[in-house]
Amino acid sequence: MAPFPLSLATLLGHWGQYVVYLLIGVGFGYVLESAGFGNSLKLARQFYFQDLTVLKVMFGAIITAMLLIFTASGLGLLDYNLVWVNPTYLWPGIVGGLIMGVGFIIGGFCPGTSLVSLATFKLDGLFFVLGGLFGIFLFGETVDSFAVFWNSSYMGRFTIQDWLGLPVGVVVLLVILMALFMFWGGEQLERLVGGKNLKLEPKMRYAGAGLMVLGAVILIIIGQPTTADKWQALAPAKDPLLAERSVQIPPAELLDTLHNDALKVILLDVRSEGDYNLFHIAGAERVTLAALPTLIPDLLLEPANTIFVAMSNDETAATEAWKMLTAESVPNAYILEGGLNHWLETYASADPALPPATPSPGDDRLRYEFALALGAQSPAATPDPHEFAVDYTPKIQLKLKRGPSGGGCG
Repeated sequence: MAPFPLSLATLLGHWGQYVVYLLIGVGFGYVLESAGFGNSLKLARQFYFQDLTVLKVMFGAIITAMLLIFTASGLGLLDYNLVWVNPTYLWPGIVGGLIMGVGFIIGGFCPGTSLVSLATFKLDGLFFVLGGLFGIFLFGETVDSFAVFWNSSYMGRFTIQDWLGLPVGVVVLLVILMALFMFWGGEQLERLVGGKNLKLEPKMRYAGAGLMVLGAVILIIIGQPTTADKWQALAPAKDPLLAERSVQIPPAELLDTLHNDALKVILLDVRSEGDYNLFHIAGAERVTLAALPTLIPDLLLEPANTIFVAMSNDETAATEAWKMLTAESVPNAYILEGGLNHWLETYASADPALPPATPSPGDDRLRYEFALALGAQSPAATPDPHEFAVDYTPKIQLKLKRGPSGGGCG
């Protein structure tokens, strides 16, 4: 497991993590105030092209964090899948950005900088914060009236590299070059409109720009770890779970879990389309091993009480699917013990329409003969847990995911 992100609650305890959060918040606020972001007049000057400090500081922070995050990911020091990325709702996001931009122009603050201003006892910061709180209340009271639009154009965990289909390092380099061009253009506007003497600006900014570009080029060379790379790093710790049969849950436990209203269960059936059409458990989603990585971003956004169960006819293909899920940090992933063959052995052994299983262990084939492609129409696809008294040792242990981290303007 990659060492970052750190679980502060595990390392420092419940209250210890809040001390770290407090220190980070105070440090962040200090940096914003030092940059002049607590002054609404300074912030407003950017919209008149007289002082582009906001652009340079905020975008400088963005590209620095971006480079460090993906470099750490490329070196195996950070698990990027455990970094919260806000899901994209395209049109609501555009409208929300426009509303926030107008509010920024009128009020001279964004939410974060208004709190910095309030912390330094500025009256305009106080009124902006009060207005923001009123807006939050008003939104909460009216959101149901436009909920359809608010939840529209959902795109999941959608990033620039997903949009462009380019390697992460190339995207990072392009974004850095775009930012540096904006910094240069911003300085020219400050010179022409704001009368700033650029000769007084620190020369170290050129060295910083060069280091950023060099870092992006190195990132292109390093690349990002593949699923296979991630599993290779995790294998020494995770292979014993397979050997000890800790993640192979019996059919009876899966059936009970499916009827547990406190849990959400996602069944990933990685068999061929033909076998899936012959028989599958009700609610199971068929996905090939090749297509499974494309589902990972959506699986990572599932609620913390979600259980993922991979299944194949026996366990061979399901085990490969479990390795992919584990390597990509999908929590609470399990394998159906014995696969669909064991499920049918448990819940369809008395079905006269199905002949008894033929012994062919290890070939991962469906060992039951179906006269018709029943899919989930077979009684064994939806067995009643009250009709089958099967003893088992529970193996599912719900592990909660880390929640979203803070973000936003200033």
